[in-house]
Amino acid sequence: MSIGSRMPNPLPFLPEMAAIAEPLHKVIANGVIPPATVSMLQLRAGQILGSTYFTIRETGNLRGIGESEERITALATWRDATCFTDAERVALELVEAVLTPNPSGERVPDEVYGRAAAHYDDKAMWHLIMAIAHIGFFTPAALIAKPIPGMPPGQNYSTHERQEA
Repeated sequence: MSIGSRMPNPLPFLPEMAAIAEPLHKVIANGVIPPATVSMLQLRAGQILGSTYFTIRETGNLRGIGESEERITALATWRDATCFTDAERVALELVEAVLTPNPSGERVPDEVYGRAAAHYDDKAMWHLIMAIAHIGFFTPAALIAKPIPGMPPGQNYSTHERQEA
């Protein structure tokens, strides 16, 4: 098991990424959706996607804002856990619907949307959608380039040269 990333930091190769990433971070950090809800749905996304980077990052974020170990640990089984609010549950249901293939129909059926809309007004729904989109935007980098779990942005990639075949 490697403790470095598969690839180096993308910013020297794609400096425009910083101009894209910063506004994305601002959108989800503006307080319309509680930071705990954003981190919970992003942790759940990391679990679904099998991304150690996302799961470690969001677990750390949740601890940093004072979330209990019970709630952090229970995210994997949130449907049976009693420690989540109805609004948090619907956010988790929504991220699961978006990220889980549904061979028998839409990923986000009207019933799921209706439950979410009952807890979030239009502005909050768009922020919730963008919090899910944020994780989706960075998913390929997390799964392919494999940034170093637990390291802050900018320090989460190894400096290395690709070996010639």
